[in-house]
Amino acid sequence: MTRSSLIAGPTPADAPARRPSGAAALAVALTLHTELWAPLVEYREESRWTSLIDPAAAAAVLDPSLHAELADAQIWLLSWLPGQGTDVHDHGSAAGAFAVARGTLTERVIAARVREAVHQSTTDLAAGRVRYFGAHYVHQVTNTLAEPAVSLHVYAPALRWMNTYRVERGALVRTGTERAGVDW
Repeated sequence: MTRSSLIAGPTPADAPARRPSGAAALAVALTLHTELWAPLVEYREESRWTSLIDPAAAAAVLDPSLHAELADAQIWLLSWLPGQGTDVHDHGSAAGAFAVARGTLTERVIAARVREAVHQSTTDLAAGRVRYFGAHYVHQVTNTLAEPAVSLHVYAPALRWMNTYRVERGALVRTGTERAGVDW
């Protein structure tokens, strides 16, 4: 295993990442349209549940000023039972945002700096909160409370792969690469 402050994963043929602010606008707007996502939500005891939302369905409920942002976007709906979460990961070459639609999620952000120990911070994100990020943003998201949570995640370009990590002796160490929607 290689030790690095940031290790690139596979080089996708995707378009370059767009500014995450458009993804944040989409994520926030979509959380307000419960008629789109609430009937789709399921919960699984064994792991968090995920589902892609059709951009055409999203366009039907969104203000037309946001339609251009949908062109390259991929929208994931996730549910989180208490105790469910992700490994420490990035989003490969995708930028994006996630908004908490229901419940509270805890986000642990890990910032790696060359020749310095990683910096870690943890924030509770209640319903209505949004977090946007550029490519290679490293974090972990977990439902640490007793109530289920739901979140909407928007990526542009589409999320294809994620690198997973662990923090070891103050450094970020890549542990693998997962294909989005296949390996999780």
